[in-house]
Amino acid sequence: MRRFLPCLAASLLLLAPGRAEAGIADGRLPEGSYRCEVYLLGMFLTLGDIHIKGTVYSGPAFFGGGQPGYNYQLSPNGEIAWLGPLGGFTSGGNSVALTQVTDDGDRTASFDIIMRQRDGAFTASTCTIR
Repeated sequence: MRRFLPCLAASLLLLAPGRAEAGIADGRLPEGSYRCEVYLLGMFLTLGDIHIKGTVYSGPAFFGGGQPGYNYQLSPNGEIAWLGPLGGFTSGGNSVALTQVTDDGDRTASFDIIMRQRDGAFTASTCTIR
């Protein structure tokens, strides 16, 4: 009986369904295009799309490909560190103060980018997978 239990436990682990999609636990965002928007003056304004593949991002872009890719890092608590430029979020005196994952489901993935503007004001943008 003692020999049987370890074999049974190992067999059950092999049969257990695994989680194949990306997420905070494995340090990756689900792959795809994330539409970034900000709510301003009573309406949503599109700031472009950020494209994620593995641990590489490009964008934000308004019209698709052709942009260089840069790496990002995802901490266990869901903070994203962009290791390259991030379009208008990091140009013209703007900087990214914080990016926090708000959902890491394959179909519902999203993150918020808090941008500090040149004048010191902060703006929040939500990026949602399409």
